Amino acid sequence: MKATRILVVRLGSMGDVIHALPAVASLKHSFPGCQLWWLIGARWVPLVEGNPFVDRIVPLESRRLPALVGALRQLRGARFDLAVDFQGLIQSALLATLARPEQLFGFHQSQVRERLAAVFYSRRIRTCSDHVVDRNLELAAAAGANNILRTFQLPPGAPEGELPEEPFVLASPLAGWTYKQWPLEYYALLGRLLKRRFRMPLVLCGPPSAAELLGDVDHVRVLLTRIPGLIYATRRAAAVVGVDSGPLHLAAALGKSGVAIYGPTDPARNGPYGGNFTILRSPDAVTTYKRRREISPWMRAISPEAVFEALAPKLEQGQCG
Repeated sequence: MKATRILVVRLGSMGDVIHALPAVASLKHSFPGCQLWWLIGARWVPLVEGNPFVDRIVPLESRRLPALVGALRQLRGARFDLAVDFQGLIQSALLATLARPEQLFGFHQSQVRERLAAVFYSRRIRTCSDHVVDRNLELAAAAGANNILRTFQLPPGAPEGELPEEPFVLASPLAGWTYKQWPLEYYALLGRLLKRRFRMPLVLCGPPSAAELLGDVDHVRVLLTRIPGLIYATRRAAAVVGVDSGPLHLAAALGKSGVAIYGPTDPARNGPYGGNFTILRSPDAVTTYKRRREISPWMRAISPEAVFEALAPKLEQGQCG
């Protein structure tokens, strides 16, 4: 198959965009001289800015009609040899269809979140891998990527807010849904343990809107930042403690080390990629992706002491960073 112009669709969220990076790199690398366009949610554009495997970014603001029309006009004005929908939603599949590619690849209807999305695909690919990154790579390979790159090209980020001058542990306690979060009071206990044993601060990172929520946590420092600041802070961190959310997957993509706390979601499918993180999960945990509003009891079952004991050997042996 030859392709001179490729469209990839992955609108969000942070972790999902990061998980698509190797597949996108593999597509670009496998079609020398091609132009690769990425249709992406506007808020996630900072994750792909300057990416050498992406020739053109088309930001999508679906809630603003003029912006949506403008994005569609860009896509319809191009001639795409193929498009790959890594999202698997009716919205993403429809947008890819409106771009009028010669071929549209997507996951099999049994593997997409919204089964009707597969109706739009000219090629439906059933993948076999457990992890999302590897599933994306399988889909890219089916679309013609014969040079697989397991690389995560991310921008350098930019300083925002105040970070400690000394080494620190970084944690981003918020997640897309509360059920997979770790209790905020546990971070206070973890921060106290880190200070006592390593004289190392625990920095809690979140968006500016989380100022009041994070400001109530004792024994930690708070960093309020947007995506560029999060990337910069993650690069600087000695270690990372995370839950199943975008900041954890960012840390894994940057090759950081630390501890990942899991409860309702399956780390085999959605865990930090690359093997640098110790994963803690209650043996009683049951996998579910229902977006409940309370913190899961399986997350509460992981104590601050257990997280500290998993993290301490990495800090002592200099494995982090």
